[in-house]
Amino acid sequence: MVQPNNNIIGNTAAVTTLHKMVTDEQVAHSILLVGPEKIGRTAIALQFAATLNCVSLESTPKPCGVCRACRLIQNNSHPDLIHLIPGDVLCRGGGGHEAHPNSRDIRICQIRGLIETVSRYPFEAPWRVIIIEPAEQLGREAANALLKTLEEPPNHTIFILISKTLDSLPETIVSRCRQLSCTLVNPKIIEQELLMRNIPVDIVSKAINAANKKPGLAIQFSENPKLIEERAQQLGHCQVIAESSQSDRAQYVLDLVDRWRKNRTLVYEELEIWNSFWEDILLEAAKTKPSSQFTIQEALAGLKAVTTAKNNLEALVIPRLCLELMLLQFPLLSRGN
Repeated sequence: MVQPNNNIIGNTAAVTTLHKMVTDEQVAHSILLVGPEKIGRTAIALQFAATLNCVSLESTPKPCGVCRACRLIQNNSHPDLIHLIPGDVLCRGGGGHEAHPNSRDIRICQIRGLIETVSRYPFEAPWRVIIIEPAEQLGREAANALLKTLEEPPNHTIFILISKTLDSLPETIVSRCRQLSCTLVNPKIIEQELLMRNIPVDIVSKAINAANKKPGLAIQFSENPKLIEERAQQLGHCQVIAESSQSDRAQYVLDLVDRWRKNRTLVYEELEIWNSFWEDILLEAAKTKPSSQFTIQEALAGLKAVTTAKNNLEALVIPRLCLELMLLQFPLLSRGN
């Protein structure tokens, strides 16, 4: 299934399973890709869609990557590929329905538009592929409206749901899908792939260190090294907050809550920076003497606090409470050596 120009690094188990579905002609109609962001989940879904619809008569294995279907799918522009995301994709409007291009959730009006679309045959491909991402942003009504179609999809339709965790989805959705796990990738594998793309060794090294085992991030960093500098600045800001007083931390929480209202994705990205911050401290603490400013116990406490905050946010706990608890659980790092 791997093609010379594919963007997938690692996660061979999920890729191989999808390839076997095609070769065995036993394709699941509802598939759930579960794993962290920036590890190639969308790339895997697109490559699977291309494999299903590749029209090359000579390429083995498929997809060929050069036929019309492959090129359109990889560019996310095929008429039979639908990428359903929060906003107004497939929303038919009408009846006084207000536009919602900046919606944070996938709404029931979008699912109704989706159901109407899949009731018809594909425009030109053997398979219509629906990618729903992020699936955890399905509103309750939207998720319930999707259930019957997931359970009994049209023969010509494949649903691929992409989510960070199983816990963030209703059990009724999970139970109707074939689940495939996507995981963080060994840095050595990422390094080999980036070097094969003729990226300078020094940039590859910096990109891998900054990407935290996420190949999607490593690619972004290697293509735009300025992002590595921005990440360093963000980690420096984490250092300042970690060494600040409780009153300063309280103000930081208010800032985070305000950003949450405007763009949740940016807050999740900041939590990933915090996760990297405490991981770096853990590695440093493991190398240094007991007199080091940062201890292994402090680093583990910080990591646990970030994980708890992310889980609570995904469980729809009040954001301010989640973030306040996280900052309260962070150790104070203002001691001298």
